[in-house]
Amino acid sequence: MTIQKIIEQSILVKQDILKSEDFIQRINKSIEVIVEAYNKKGKVLFCGNGGSAADAQHLAAELSGRFYFDRPPLSAEALHVNTSYLTAVANDYSYDKIFERMVEATGKAGDVLVGISTSGNSDNICKAMLKAKELGMINIALTGKSGGKMKDLADILLNVPSCDTPRIQESHIMIGHIICEKVEQALFGNENR
Repeated sequence: MTIQKIIEQSILVKQDILKSEDFIQRINKSIEVIVEAYNKKGKVLFCGNGGSAADAQHLAAELSGRFYFDRPPLSAEALHVNTSYLTAVANDYSYDKIFERMVEATGKAGDVLVGISTSGNSDNICKAMLKAKELGMINIALTGKSGGKMKDLADILLNVPSCDTPRIQESHIMIGHIICEKVEQALFGNENR
C-alpha cells in the first residue's frame, strides 16, 4: 500500500465521523458530562492498553496540564502510570484487575471514566467500567466500529467507524483532542482562540 493510500484511508475514517450527526452529538455529550464533573469538583480517569494506554496518558496530560492556554489544572489521570502499583496488582491478583482496583480506590459518583480500546473487548477495561457503574461514575468508551463488550457498559459510546487498529487510534486521538479543547473552552473561555 502506498503512503498516499494510507493517508487517504485515515482521512476517510475522519470524514465518516464528520458526516455523522449522531457521532458529533455523542462527542458533544462527552464534553458536557466532563464539564459537569469538573464543575462539581470531580475528576476524569483514563484507561487503555498499549497504544491506547499512550492515548490515555496523553489526554490526561492535556487536561491536567494545559491544552491551548495557561489555566488551572484539571484533575485527570491515566490509571496505568504507577508501575509499582500496576505490577503488584497484576502479580498479586491479575492483569484484569489493574484498572478496576484503581477506579475503586479513587473514583466517586459523578466522576468520568474514559475507557480506550480499539476492539472494545479488553477485559481489564470492562471490569473498570463495571466498577465505575457500581460507584455511580459515567463511562465513556472510545472503541472501533463494533464497540465490542464495552458498548453495553458505556453511557456514551464513541465507536470509530473502522476495523483497522491504526486508523481507529488516529481517530481516537483526534476525538480526544476535540474533547480537551472544548472542555477547556467551556470551563475557562476562549483565551487566544
